[in-house]
Amino acid sequence: MTACSRGLVAPPFDLAAPWPRRPVRGAARAIRCCCYARLEPPRSRLATKAAAAASPERAEERRADGNKPAAARGRRRVGLTVTPSLPFPSPRSRRQPKQHDFYPRCTPRGPAPQSRDTPPKRDTGIASEKEWGINLLDEAVKESGTNEDGSTWYRESGEDVGENGYRSRWARMGGQTHDGSVEWKETWWEKSDWTGYKELGAEKSGKNAEGDSWWEKWKEVLHQDEWSNLARIERSAEKQAKSGAENAGWYEKWWEKYDAKGWTEKGAHKYGRLNEQSWWERWGEHYDGRGSVLKWTDKWAETDLGTRWGDKWEEKFFAGIGSRQGETWHASIGGDRWSRTWGEEHYGNGKVHKYGKSTTGESWDLVVDEETCYEAEPHYGWADVVGDSTQLLSIQPVERPPGVFPTIDFSSSPQHTDDPPGTLPSSSM
Repeated sequence: MTACSRGLVAPPFDLAAPWPRRPVRGAARAIRCCCYARLEPPRSRLATKAAAAASPERAEERRADGNKPAAARGRRRVGLTVTPSLPFPSPRSRRQPKQHDFYPRCTPRGPAPQSRDTPPKRDTGIASEKEWGINLLDEAVKESGTNEDGSTWYRESGEDVGENGYRSRWARMGGQTHDGSVEWKETWWEKSDWTGYKELGAEKSGKNAEGDSWWEKWKEVLHQDEWSNLARIERSAEKQAKSGAENAGWYEKWWEKYDAKGWTEKGAHKYGRLNEQSWWERWGEHYDGRGSVLKWTDKWAETDLGTRWGDKWEEKFFAGIGSRQGETWHASIGGDRWSRTWGEEHYGNGKVHKYGKSTTGESWDLVVDEETCYEAEPHYGWADVVGDSTQLLSIQPVERPPGVFPTIDFSSSPQHTDDPPGTLPSSSM
């Protein structure tokens, strides 16, 4: 989905670039709910044109401050994107087999599975079932062996059962070179129980001879919401990679949640570092299924010397009435801070109140005739995710005996953590 570049991920900001001004939107006179531009992750000026052209990244939301001084006018996109890439590719990664060529190798008494020393790609979101190609076996397998070059491998599969009709079918394979410098492991599973819970997932990890390491996990779940009794599908992905040669790496977590009445939640948390620069990004989208929408994003970065800068905004709308607000800021090593805050109030009658100010003394406060444009429904919703979850929905649970009912514990809920333990910071400045 994203372009591959040779080398480490670029930092999200050009330190030498002047901080851009806020755009001004042209006047209009109607309320229109349209397909609003998608959120764009932080983009670097160091990113190659080829990588940028091939990446399906979200476009930055359009915002406006009103009729500001001429120096503050003009349209911009927030320049905050890290190059999506294979951050630490080894020479072998150019000749790795495609996933659909690799997974069929997981067959009993077949040839030895081959190593795939390819780290996950940045900014690719949540992979689909077809991309993962999970193909579990109906029989237990346990094999291992040694190749001619001295590398070892293993492959096994099985099934676990438990209370409430719990059933887990799984398969895993892995291997390493004779000196242990290259390792890899891949696991797939499907789970179910008598409550109607179904889960499909995969996890991969590895390292190459250059010391680069990576880990990623993908999962999708079908269950019944405890309070609304509606069917819900949740999808998630976590990925991270670290360089063995430099102080560089990245981590990201994506999630999507849908229910049968159109309620939708999507979001991502990301972190990256390249030597003396670190950057973070968080964004979220919430749709209630009845026309109300909330979107937000927060991006910031810093250097080891103490320079910090960032950009954030939020919008809330329902039936053409709503608001937008945001802030762009920069803090220097000496402690000086510059910021510009802005806001919009949309009244639903073609009138928009725009206001804002900055630490340099500029300010504006006016009402204009302007079109209201926002996205009231997700471009990918319940019908789409159901259509793309055929393998999840086809999981066959253990048959429940007559007169036996599942035991559901409503007193506890699973704990949610944004980042895996001991890895990456997640708090803003």
